[in-house]
Amino acid sequence: MKGKINVDDVSIRTTLQPGDLGYIIYRHGKLYGDEYGYGVSFESYVAGGMYEFHKAYDPSKDRVWIAEHDHRIVGFLLLMHRENRVAQLRYFYLEAEYRGIGLGKKMMSLYMDFLRACNYTSSYLWTTDELPAAASLYKREGFRLTEEKESMAFGKRLKEQRYDLVAV
Repeated sequence: MKGKINVDDVSIRTTLQPGDLGYIIYRHGKLYGDEYGYGVSFESYVAGGMYEFHKAYDPSKDRVWIAEHDHRIVGFLLLMHRENRVAQLRYFYLEAEYRGIGLGKKMMSLYMDFLRACNYTSSYLWTTDELPAAASLYKREGFRLTEEKESMAFGKRLKEQRYDLVAV
């Protein structure tokens, strides 16, 4: 990569293409393994969620945001519909060199716009206490920490956290 990356150099698409699901599963497993020591169980968790998303996909209710730069996926976020006009935010990640340029804020803004356009009444997400930068983005949009629990689900001891946004 040459020079400083600008958020305007990154394109964001909202359609899935062949290879996207597998790549996103792979990058989540690799990135969270390398950066946080998560085990293969985390990659398996992501794979199960991606299968669930694709199986229930409804373009009027669900959305993906796939950030690309130089023909490479550099970020990902999805909104998955749940019952009773509730949305779940899942699998938000940015490659390390794309953090801090405003891309996360831009993707979060796109999420919130779609959430409102679809008239969802609330949204929630699960994360861990090891991701304070992501939590900051969620809090900025009005999400509040509503639940914390000790977990070994991803191959190490951590705290899973649930954030909720009500009255969108």
